[in-house]
Amino acid sequence: MGIREEVYYEGGPHIGDLIFNLLIGLTVVGIPLAVGAIVRAVWLRFRITDRRICVTGGWMGRDRYDVIYSEVMKVVKVPRGIGLWGDMAITLKNGTLIEMRAVPNFREVYDYINEKIAAKNPQYSNPK
Repeated sequence: MGIREEVYYEGGPHIGDLIFNLLIGLTVVGIPLAVGAIVRAVWLRFRITDRRICVTGGWMGRDRYDVIYSEVMKVVKVPRGIGLWGDMAITLKNGTLIEMRAVPNFREVYDYINEKIAAKNPQYSNPK
């Protein structure tokens, strides 16, 4: 019997990331970007709950990172695609950096993660 988690977001990267990179992929220089976007679209998945952040990705979805909010030290966001999606970098207390690329509604997700981190880490300062 597991502990119940309330899921805030579960899904893959923003579809605009794939479309934008496929258009760039029509040039020879953009082919690696298009391949990266296809790999993200097929195998990258995010699951953000009230207890943890789970990122599954890598080649054929073999890499999985589960992070509880009390282990997070810092979260940074960067808008992409004229602000429709964005990238997030989560720094853990042990120095590990977890990247979340092409997150849909990244501003709302960033605010939600910061709320949970502040509740679990009293010493965490919210850098808005």
